[in-house]
Amino acid sequence: MTTTSDSLSVDESSTSRPAAGHPGIQSLRVARKEVIADGVVRLRLEEPRNGRVPDWAPGSHIELVLPTADAGYLSRHYSLCGDRWDPHAYEVAVLNEPNSKGGSRYIHDQLAVGDMLTVGTPRNNFHLTQATRYEFIAGGIGITPIMTMIVAAEQLGIDWHLHYGGRTRASMAFLGELAEYGDKVTIWPQDENGHLNLAFLNEPLDGGRVYCCGPEPLLNAVAGAAAAWPSWAVRFERFVPATLPAPVRTEPFELELALSKRRITVGTEETVLSALSDAGVRVLSSCNEGVCGTCEVGVLRGTPEHRDSLLNEGERAKNDRMFVCVSRAITDRLVLDL
Repeated sequence: MTTTSDSLSVDESSTSRPAAGHPGIQSLRVARKEVIADGVVRLRLEEPRNGRVPDWAPGSHIELVLPTADAGYLSRHYSLCGDRWDPHAYEVAVLNEPNSKGGSRYIHDQLAVGDMLTVGTPRNNFHLTQATRYEFIAGGIGITPIMTMIVAAEQLGIDWHLHYGGRTRASMAFLGELAEYGDKVTIWPQDENGHLNLAFLNEPLDGGRVYCCGPEPLLNAVAGAAAAWPSWAVRFERFVPATLPAPVRTEPFELELALSKRRITVGTEETVLSALSDAGVRVLSSCNEGVCGTCEVGVLRGTPEHRDSLLNEGERAKNDRMFVCVSRAITDRLVLDL
């Protein structure tokens, strides 16, 4: 989930703080904060009573709720990069984004060891699937979800290679840990070598999978270089939405809620999420940009226009789910599993 910057932030807008007892919300203590590269800090967030945190898998991210100067709150999503078998804590790495509206600046400048943070349950839109070989590609802070995938590939005995680019060596996190893997890792600082060489993607690898996370220009370059690969074999993690054309349908359309039998009209200038909310139907949401996956809803009938940055072509063709913060409808009516 980035533009030319490498921020892992998903949502740059203010949001209300989740209420106590909100499903999937817990309070964790900042147990460690350390600088691991130029402009990058690593946080360890522990359950304060040594209780368990929910389990997670490689590719997962968590939501952090951060206070702002005007007494509001910001919601930010960061990929998990620590030991997934640690039952008591999560770890994330955060880039100090110059164009941030407050999230990364707060973490870098104000957040201190001992502070408590409101944290959401891990979500995963970047699942690691079975393969004969993995080609991992990371740009800048996009290395964070890839680190956990590398550990999993090693444990499973699956062949892999990492191609890791960054502005400078000093700005690239986890170089010490990655050095342990020897020639399985290609380090590619842009100030020394220019852009990553992606020629290795020109020919699809039978049974292979490509996982890429980083700034938008890198994602676009990888998509072009891997054009001959099956779409399901190349997965991207985006932190801001991809640029999309205008919606296919601008006319109002109808929602039918299968469980309650209610019917709701979605107007020309509103989202499915806002129409549901105005009708008193509560759907969890966070980024409002189609990148975090929080607002996923099942589709029982009708054809949605998928405007998210999460589903691949095969997943979209099934038309069995949609992300209601951004996606609309192609047909006159959608029947939702609500």
